Amino acid sequence: MQLSKRAREIQASPIRKLMPHAVAAKKRGTKVYHLNIGQPDIPTPQAMIDVYHSFSDKVLAYGPSQGLDVYREGLVKYYQKYDIPLKEDQIIVTIAGSEAVTFAMYVTCEVDDEIIVPEPFYTNYNGFATMAGINIKPVLTVAEDGFQLPKDEVIEAAIGPKTRAIMICNPGNPTGTVYSKEDITRLCKIAKKHNLFVISDEVYREFTYDGAKHTSILQIEGMEDLAIMVDSVSKRYSACGARIGCIVSRNAELMAATLKFAQARLCPPTVDQLAANACVDLGDEFFGPLISEYKKRRDLVFAELQKIPGIVCVKPQGAFYIVAKLPIENAEDFVIWLLDNFQIDNETVMAAPAEGFYSTPGQGRNELRLAYILNEEDLTKAMHIFRQGFEEYKKTHK
Repeated sequence: MQLSKRAREIQASPIRKLMPHAVAAKKRGTKVYHLNIGQPDIPTPQAMIDVYHSFSDKVLAYGPSQGLDVYREGLVKYYQKYDIPLKEDQIIVTIAGSEAVTFAMYVTCEVDDEIIVPEPFYTNYNGFATMAGINIKPVLTVAEDGFQLPKDEVIEAAIGPKTRAIMICNPGNPTGTVYSKEDITRLCKIAKKHNLFVISDEVYREFTYDGAKHTSILQIEGMEDLAIMVDSVSKRYSACGARIGCIVSRNAELMAATLKFAQARLCPPTVDQLAANACVDLGDEFFGPLISEYKKRRDLVFAELQKIPGIVCVKPQGAFYIVAKLPIENAEDFVIWLLDNFQIDNETVMAAPAEGFYSTPGQGRNELRLAYILNEEDLTKAMHIFRQGFEEYKKTHK
C-alpha cells in the first residue's frame, strides 16, 4: 500500500526536525539553549491564567463554530484600537493561526492553484499548502536588503493563470522584516490589477521597533473583497498552547464559505477563547515593557552576530527573529555539529536552519534563524556559545 501524495510530499518542520540531536545532547547531560523555536519565556498574562483556574461550568459543551460571541465582541474592540473597524460577523475564531491560514487557502484556491509568497516564509505554509493540495509560488527576497519585498515587476512576473492569492507575513517570520505602508499599498495595487486575494498573517502586529509601524491589510482602502487577515494570540500574549486565532475579512461571501469549513471541525476550544478574551483590553501597561524587552534582546543578538566576519544580517524591525547569512556552505550541518560536538561548560545552543523556510531548492543553505525568546542572561550565554562554536566550526570545516 502506498501512502497519499500529500503524505509523501509534506515537508518535515526545519524548526523541529533536528530535535533528535537536541534530545541526544540532553541525555548526555548537556544543557541546550533553544533559539530554534518561537516559544517566548515571557510569562502569560495573569488575567489569562486566572480564567483557567476559575472555570467552573459543570459541562464543557460545544460552542458556536464561528467562536463565542463574547470573544468576537472583544476582538472587535481589540482591532478598533488599531484603527481596524470590524463587525462580529467579519471574524471567525479558529484553532490558532494555523487553521486560519488553512481556511484562507481552502476558500481562495482550487486544487493545483497557486499562492505567491515572498521567501523565506513561515515554514508551515508549505505544509498547509500540501494539505490543501495547492502550490506555493515563491518570490525571492534577500538578506542583503533585509528581506524587503521585491520590485513590482518581479512579483507580477510570478503571476500565472493558476495564481489566486498573494500571502505575506507582516512583521515577518522568519525574517523580522516590517513592510512599510507604501509596500503594502503597492502590493494591493498588484492584487487589484490581477484580481488576486491578499492573505496577510499579522500575528506579530505589536512587535515593532525603532519607530517602524505595522500596517494591516484591512487598513488599505478598496480591498474589501480581496483582503484576508489571519491572526493568533500565541505570541501576542505568550500563550502558544492556547491555540486560538481568527480569520478576518469584509468579504461576506468568503466569510460565509469559511463558516462552513469551521462547522465541519465543529468549534474552537471554549475555555481558551475565554482566556484570550480576558486579554483583549491589555494596553501599553502590558505591551510597553514587553516591546522594550524584546528590543533589548534583539540588540544583544544582533550585536553578537556582527562580530562574526563575513556575516550578512540587517537589523530586523519586528517580530522576534533574526535570519543571518553565514560564511559557510551548510548552516544545517553547523547546527547539528553544535548539538553533537560542541559545548562550553556542558552547554550548547540550537538554531533553525533557514533552508527549510524556502521552497526554492538550494536557497538559504548558508542561513539560519535565531529566535530571541530567552531572558538576557540566558541569551548572553547562548550567543557566546554560538560565536565560539562558529569560530571552532570554521577551523575544522574548510
